[in-house]
Amino acid sequence: MEASVDGIYYEPLLLLAGAVIAAPLFKRIGLGTILGYLAAGVAIGPVARLIADGEELLHVAELGVVFLLFIIGLELNPSRLWAMRRDIFGLGLAQVLVTGPVLALIAAAALGLSLAAAVIVGFGLALSSTAFAVQTMETQGTLNQRYGQTAFSILLFQDMAIAPLLALVPLLSPGGEGAEAISGSGFLLALASIAALVIAGRYLINPLFRLIASTGAREAMLATALLVVLGSATLMQVAGLSMALGAFIAGVLLADSSFRHELEADIEPFRGILLGLFFMAIGLSLDLGVVIDNWYLVLLAVPALMLAKAVLVYGLCRVFGNIHNDAVRIATLLPQGGEFGFVLFTAASGALIFSLATASLLTAVVTLSMAMTPVSVALGTLLLDREAPDEMDESFDGAGADVLMIGFSRFGQIAAQILLAGGCDVTIIDHSATRVRAVEKFGFRIYFGDGRRKEVLEAAGIRRAKVVAVCTNIPAVTDAIVDMIRSEFPHVKLYVRSYDRTHTLSLRARDIEYEIRETFESALLFGQKSLEALGTAEDTARAITDDVRKRDEERLAIQAVEGVMAGLDRMHVRPVTPEPLIKPSREAQRLDQAVNSE
Repeated sequence: MEASVDGIYYEPLLLLAGAVIAAPLFKRIGLGTILGYLAAGVAIGPVARLIADGEELLHVAELGVVFLLFIIGLELNPSRLWAMRRDIFGLGLAQVLVTGPVLALIAAAALGLSLAAAVIVGFGLALSSTAFAVQTMETQGTLNQRYGQTAFSILLFQDMAIAPLLALVPLLSPGGEGAEAISGSGFLLALASIAALVIAGRYLINPLFRLIASTGAREAMLATALLVVLGSATLMQVAGLSMALGAFIAGVLLADSSFRHELEADIEPFRGILLGLFFMAIGLSLDLGVVIDNWYLVLLAVPALMLAKAVLVYGLCRVFGNIHNDAVRIATLLPQGGEFGFVLFTAASGALIFSLATASLLTAVVTLSMAMTPVSVALGTLLLDREAPDEMDESFDGAGADVLMIGFSRFGQIAAQILLAGGCDVTIIDHSATRVRAVEKFGFRIYFGDGRRKEVLEAAGIRRAKVVAVCTNIPAVTDAIVDMIRSEFPHVKLYVRSYDRTHTLSLRARDIEYEIRETFESALLFGQKSLEALGTAEDTARAITDDVRKRDEERLAIQAVEGVMAGLDRMHVRPVTPEPLIKPSREAQRLDQAVNSE
């Protein structure tokens, strides 16, 4: 009995001790906890040989990835996920379809592999590590930033791609012995499983949680949370899809639930422990013998793989409209091989597409590329454009008001005070992250976003807005915003800050409701006060100001028809002989005539 108890606790104690020592140490020296877990696994397994069966542990530890995807799903409600569809099915699909064949050609040329083997190797290495990438972004606090969401979209499509890639294995095996196993029934089963999960999430899971919560049994709520995660993951696995994808879908379906925060709190401890165990299991399963026997090949393959993927991902991100800095961050975050590559390579070696030794070598390359991810991310920071505008998360929670203000420099800040003082609710968006961070401290409802993008205006609540105040200070930017709003959202009233006279004429030609030159009224007031300082009566100075304003409006009307050089006669270009500003009620008489008449 004593021996069996020792056997039960021996391995968990070693793993816990390794985690407690390595994770804080690596975190302290700046290498991150992920690399610490990997190092602990390598030290316990391949080096000290204290635990031999790392592969078996890896199967259990993969639940960490499952829980991780569930928690991410809880943060993404269906509407937000739908907004990411272009990155998921556009950029994600392109990354797999472009990177897979390129890596297959490189593998065939460098290793002399057969076509079938090269295809499996290429697409297997095209997949990146969801666990590594997401954990890295969570540690840095960048998962909800624009590039973090784009990187996650790519990873999500890769998780979905594992099902068709595994279906390729029997087709590519010698003689295609397993081809008969691939049929439309498998595809229908996958669709049916997803549909069943969606229906259960919408109509069964929330009532179940309400029922359990009404009993007050805290441990039953925890058990229900685990049941939902593991049940949805198992359902997807039975359908031939990834367990992580099932957990993610369940999380998304519960994102709008009133139990979301409680679920996240219940699952988080399991996620943290199992994810750390997952990274340690990767270190445990590393075959040092293969690495040592083929050290020169591994030494070349790891950097070649990471460089090729980084270049391809960067190029695709740029094609899909990402700015340089975001493309660099994504490219240096996703150059490693992924955990699903282990599954694909094991299946391929079992189908005799390539040897077990080749599978072990590929596993070693993927593992070492994972270990190099923190280095890749650090190198990526050296390639960033330091002069590029600061970026921040585009989150529009709570946005939407009668007035949508675009641009919040000095002009917008003053105009907003008038609106707020009049009892109007104002939603503000600005493209400067620095300005947003500075202004939001004062309590303004301001969001980071580019007003030239339709999806940003949608998220900021333009369909609800009665007035859109465009207060940007660059004419080209203002014109782009006005043109897009006039085309896509014709129902809103446009009030626009104009740059100068020419810009005013251009805006009026666009049939906006109101415009004003940014310096016009302040210059009028400045001139009026200067007149008063020179001795002109206040009423007279105000009347003169009104006259200049009226003449300017008349000149604008003439210029709109005859051109910018027309209407010069409406301008005061030299001192004007003072004239009564109010016509007298009767004609004036000379005083001597008035006396004589008496």
